[in-house]
Amino acid sequence: MSHKRPQEDSTKGRPSEAFTPDQDKRRRVPTLRNVVQEVMKLQSVQHLLEPVLEPLIRRVVKEEVEVAFRKHLNNMKRNGGKDVNSTSRSLQLQFLNNLSLPVFTGTRIEAEECSAIKVAIVDSLTGQIVSSGPESSAKVEVVVLEGDFDGDEGDNWTLEEFKNNIVREREGKKPLLAGDAFLTLTRGIGLVGEISFSDNSSWTRSRRFRLGARVVDGSDGTRVREAKTESFIVRDHRGELYKKHHPPSLSDEVWRLEKIGKDGAFHKRLSRENIN
Repeated sequence: MSHKRPQEDSTKGRPSEAFTPDQDKRRRVPTLRNVVQEVMKLQSVQHLLEPVLEPLIRRVVKEEVEVAFRKHLNNMKRNGGKDVNSTSRSLQLQFLNNLSLPVFTGTRIEAEECSAIKVAIVDSLTGQIVSSGPESSAKVEVVVLEGDFDGDEGDNWTLEEFKNNIVREREGKKPLLAGDAFLTLTRGIGLVGEISFSDNSSWTRSRRFRLGARVVDGSDGTRVREAKTESFIVRDHRGELYKKHHPPSLSDEVWRLEKIGKDGAFHKRLSRENIN
């Protein structure tokens, strides 16, 4: 015969019995009192942090703005700007043609094909010649530069760097550049007149020269970056006696041709054959 345990009274506590889902959900819902307490805690923390964080954030933002502003000013100075609010163009001088080489003392300095050396003022951003405005009729001076002058920033040198690389004549000598070293631009372009070297370049630190050009009358004071040619050697005039002609003419002596030295073996052999 089986014996059944008597059922427990439904009114008595049931510690081992699980809560129903609805009962569990009600237990998880926060009371109004708890919500108010949490909000008060957050407000207290905010009131404590505001006096500390606000000055810190302001200082960091101020420092970043100052650094960015200083960088902007330095870039303006490097580009030759006179005023941070200036909208003026970035201007520079340029030699428009290459020099005719070799160059000898006492002989006119010319460009290739026996033409005059051309100097122009251009907008460095667009590369276009500035043909109008006060800059287009500026007065320009041609000077002699050290052959190894390149500037600390490549072609973006300072005015002081340019001045420090101008070569003057040796003590007791004539001015290094003879002739008219000044020209006036017309619609942004000018031609260099009769100029020549009075001394060779062998005594300089690089044994070479460059020609430079700078504005000496900028009208409104705008900074115009100077121009410079490629470096070249200047030889004494006596070397011109042995200079080759390009192109040679029919009346030239045969030693004016390349690879035939004056009074050399080839020259003597050709002379014996009456090829002069």
